[in-house]
Formats: sequence, structure tokens, C-alpha cells
Amino acid sequence: MKPINIGLIGYGFMGRAHANAYRKVGHFFPQDRPLVLKAVCGRDGALARAFAETWGFESTETDWRKLIARADIDLIDIAAPNNVHAEIAIAAAQAGKMILCEKPLAMNAASAAAMVRAVTRARVPNMVWYNYRRVPAVTLAKQLIDEGRLGKIFHYRAKFLQDWTISAEVPQGGAGTWRLDAAVAGSGVTGDLLAHCIDTALWLNGGIAEVSAMTETFVKRRQHAGTGKLQAVAIDDASAFLARFRNGSLATFEATRYARGHKALYTFEINGADGSLAWDLHDLHRLQWFDHRDTGAVRGWRSIHVTDRDHPYMKQWWVPGLQIGYEHSFVHQIADFLQGLRDGRAAAPTFRDGLATDLVTDAVLRSARTRRWQKVRAR
Repeated sequence: MKPINIGLIGYGFMGRAHANAYRKVGHFFPQDRPLVLKAVCGRDGALARAFAETWGFESTETDWRKLIARADIDLIDIAAPNNVHAEIAIAAAQAGKMILCEKPLAMNAASAAAMVRAVTRARVPNMVWYNYRRVPAVTLAKQLIDEGRLGKIFHYRAKFLQDWTISAEVPQGGAGTWRLDAAVAGSGVTGDLLAHCIDTALWLNGGIAEVSAMTETFVKRRQHAGTGKLQAVAIDDASAFLARFRNGSLATFEATRYARGHKALYTFEINGADGSLAWDLHDLHRLQWFDHRDTGAVRGWRSIHVTDRDHPYMKQWWVPGLQIGYEHSFVHQIADFLQGLRDGRAAAPTFRDGLATDLVTDAVLRSARTRRWQKVRAR
């Protein structure tokens, strides 16, 4: 089978995570179409060359348009900041390339919808890197829910807590802190951290009908890393919202970069008529499970160590009891994408799924501005 030549745009944190996944996937999930790390693209040529040497890319580009125009590139992977996702993805679709895109899909739902239209017209395979779906314990939670083990769902609660922007000395903009610049990121924790929580929730529990939100920007002015000027901060440092799912269940979501002591605490819990489950990124290989149908004498929360061969993905790795980590979720995602190509089906989350999350984040930000409940618009 013809190899798939990868063109990666971006050499930061996510670029490393994706490159690592491409290099590992064939060793653990045998492929009939080998992946070739053909080119990496970034604005700084020296940094792009250093990245290419480290990760084994054959060539470099400093203009993403040239990368897309290359006949030897089959798949464009967008690991660049949010403000360029739409332009790059639409151009890649028009060029007939397969596309993988970092989350959030776009700066807002309108841009995300344009990306969906482009890949639909071009009929090119596409996927959004919402990698937490591929943590084996989270995938197991999906299986238990789909089997009806929880019964009717009543409650969903999720939070994602960090603390890295508390100091007013942290700048906004630039390579390291573009997530604090609204012109590049689109929003703050709503589109960054909560987007992960929302995607997982939509996957596990179905669509969200309406939200009531509040946001806060605690440091109002920061120095811009590029210009050195002190300017207003337009992103949200903290975001919390109530939600009502279309299945009637209620939810609370919270994200902040001002929770001292937390670097990346992502948790969710789901309560149903027959059982409950909970997951914590800090203990990502375990799923907490409560089954009310157990007899009273032994009824209680149990901790499932998700490392056995009958757990999702785990038979491809080590012997039972030996756990895997964060980086493996990206390996699983590209493995599922490639399996989708073999099967002739779309592997989720597609761009259309990414749009669903952006529609919720738009409603959250709209609710925070208006201080009113907001309906989540249909895709």
C-alpha cells in the first residue's frame, strides 16, 4: 500500500506529541500503509530544522502554503495556534489533503462551520485531536455507558484546573504565551481547557441543550511578549457553567488557570440510576466505578486498574498491570484514524464533532456576556 506522507505544521508542545505518535503507532498497531514524516513547517527555519532532526522529518518549510502545495504531502497536521486553523484547513481541503487539526477546531463556531463545509465538499478524511477520548479508562467509561450499565443519567460534572497564569508578570502573546492573547487563542480557558471537558461530555452523554455561564479575567492588563506594551487582557482566566443535556441530565463545568497547586487536574463524574463512574487525569489508568446492583454487603466504589488485555487498546501494549500514560492517547488517536481509512469510515471526533464543541463554547461565552441562559445552536 502507498505510504502516507505527513506534513506537520507547528513544532511546539503539540507538534512533539503528534510527532511522537506518528513514530510509535506502527510499532504497536501494525499498519498496511506506513507513515512517512515527510516535512515539518514553522515560521522559524532554524527551529524547524532542529525539530526535523530530532523527530526524523525529511524536510522543512517555513510557509504552510508551500507545504500544502507539495505533491508529496498526503496529510496535513495542524498543530499551530488557533487563529490559523481555519485558513490552513480550508486550503488543505481544497488541495485534497487529509487533515488532522488540534483543538479547539477554530476561534469560534462560524469559522469551524466553514472548515466543516470545506472538508465536506472536498470529501477528505478529517479529525480533531481531542486525545482524552483515547485514554483507555475514558474509552472504558464510554463502553459502560453505551452498554446501559449506568441506567438513566442524572448528573455530569467536570473540571479542569491549572495555576500557571496567576502571576501578573506572565506576558501575553508570543510563542510561549499565545494562549493568553485573544487575537490568537479566541478565548481563554473556555476554548482551551473546557473544550476538552465538553468534547468528552458530548461523546459520553450526548448533546447539550442550554447553558448558563460566568467568566472572569483576574489580571486585567499584561505586557505583550511581542511588542513589550502593557495592554488589556481579553481572554477569560476562569469559566464555569451550568448545563442541561438533551437527555435531561444536569451538569456543572469549571475551568481555571488560577487554582493554586493544580497543574492539570481534569476530572469528571457521571451519576445514573444504576451506577456512577469517575475519572481523574492524575490517575489516568484507573476508572472509579459504583454499581448499585451489587448486593448491599459488598456495594461500594471500586477502582478498576485499566491495564488488562480486555480493556480498550491495552492488548497492543505491555503485559497486564503495566500502565501507559498521556502520550499514548495520541498514538491511539492516529491508530483509530488509520483504521478508519482502512474501513472506509470517518473516525471521530471529526470536524463536525469539533464544531459541536465550538457551538457549546460559543454559547458559554455568550451566556457570560449576557448573564442569561443561552440555547446551544444546532450544527
